[in-house]
Amino acid sequence: MLTVGDRIPPFDVQAVVSIEDDKAFTRITEKSQAGKWKVIFFWPKDFTFVCPTEIAAFGKLAGEFSDRDAVIYGVSVDSEYVHLAWRKSHQDLEHLPFPMLADVKREMSQAFGVLDKKEGVALRATFIVDPEGVIRFASVHDLNVGRNVDEVLRTLDALQTDELCPCNWKKGDPVLKAA
Repeated sequence: MLTVGDRIPPFDVQAVVSIEDDKAFTRITEKSQAGKWKVIFFWPKDFTFVCPTEIAAFGKLAGEFSDRDAVIYGVSVDSEYVHLAWRKSHQDLEHLPFPMLADVKREMSQAFGVLDKKEGVALRATFIVDPEGVIRFASVHDLNVGRNVDEVLRTLDALQTDELCPCNWKKGDPVLKAA
């Protein structure tokens, strides 16, 4: 698995950005949204149970991430057509404010090192990438455990201070000063 200090690998995938058929699809690469922080999160499969809770949680906090000059990319091994069908059929996903990337060849999941060898799907992994394309945070969960999106946002806040942030630090709290 890629980790802190690694550069994100090149990728070029189709993504769903809308439920309107004539505006639904676009290409996303590692160079899209250059100069921004990126939160890239993987989930195993569409039309499952834990996944929509996480995706909807990222959607609800998308404005908070945007306020921090960060874009969100959600990724699974499903096709863009499956993503579109799921968004159209699931009320919580219908108007997501971020792209759902289709990693049908599993190249992106493999390059990030989060492809579950047994199941052939992406693990629940989250990466925070700085504007230069360097991973500053990496986390992975087992397939049955959802992540905490508030913690991802808190971690982004801490990373953006470029300071020493103590345990349970929150935006606005004092940072540590080295003696």
